[in-house]
Amino acid sequence: MKAFMVESYGGEASVQAGEVPDPRVGVDDVLIRIHAASVNPLDLMIRNGKLKTILPYRVPFILGNDLAGVVVEVGAAVTRFAVGDEVYARPGKDRIGTFAELIAVHQDDVAIKPATLTMEEAASLPLVALTSWQVLVERAQLQPGQKILIHAGSGGLGTIAIQLAKHLGATVATTTSTANIDLVKTLGADVVIDYKKQAFETVLHDYDVVLDSLGGETLTKSFQVLKPGGKVISVAGPPDAAVGKELGSNLIIQLVVSALSFQTRRRARSHGVSYSFLFMKASGNQLRELTPLIDAGKIRPVVDTVFPFRETRQALAYVEAGRAKAGKVVVTMT
Repeated sequence: MKAFMVESYGGEASVQAGEVPDPRVGVDDVLIRIHAASVNPLDLMIRNGKLKTILPYRVPFILGNDLAGVVVEVGAAVTRFAVGDEVYARPGKDRIGTFAELIAVHQDDVAIKPATLTMEEAASLPLVALTSWQVLVERAQLQPGQKILIHAGSGGLGTIAIQLAKHLGATVATTTSTANIDLVKTLGADVVIDYKKQAFETVLHDYDVVLDSLGGETLTKSFQVLKPGGKVISVAGPPDAAVGKELGSNLIIQLVVSALSFQTRRRARSHGVSYSFLFMKASGNQLRELTPLIDAGKIRPVVDTVFPFRETRQALAYVEAGRAKAGKVVVTMT
């Protein structure tokens, strides 16, 4: 099959197209012919070697972290799916590789595709929808009437997190550029901060939760907008020891990872709030929770651009250069 592989950790040139053997299908696996896959910042971080400490992939490996497609074979123990099913998934962290024609995925990580979506729309969702669910529902336990700040509201994660937070009954603030103010309002944002004109930390106060997808100075300033006991949950800041433990890293790696976030956690405590890092997990069950919300129109995908499969490297470069105006970038195989 055709696939785009990371030949060595590095920049754009490290990803090359090539022919690789078709995946082997385990007893609990479904073999999926991929119709579309989307590009995530995670792909760039993996390609560039920024996550080698906690995700030590051995090169060469196929890149790509979410997909939509059709089941073409099932393992002997598979009970949830049959050949011909249209599905979507975020493969487990040890089995990435969606920039390819085929992939074998454990049945627990797969769900039936929302009936109302195209393959391209469905492929844009798994990673960001699961991240939104795990931040808002699992980690933050967001309640009706609470206030949440979601940074980068027009991004792939932000567009979905805003909609889920509104469904959960929260008051939602977000940051975005002038060009995307109307978009984030249509997604449900109650308070919109134009980051080119306003400093969010001087406008927002007494928030319960911040979802940080930017890290750096934005993360540091986010502590100021929370009420005592509030939570900053980041997917872009320094990881903490809990992440190393969740990923099965040894004790030394856990200590090294924990040290990376020491200053951030100490700064959070000085504000009377908490900081944690979330590395999202694959979950077919959570996708099945999300699917009815998608089919009911409570959550709708936002797709910026669709590239043909042969231009996967260009799609990665497009995302890396920050050229996406809103939502996700997708590659289509058909």
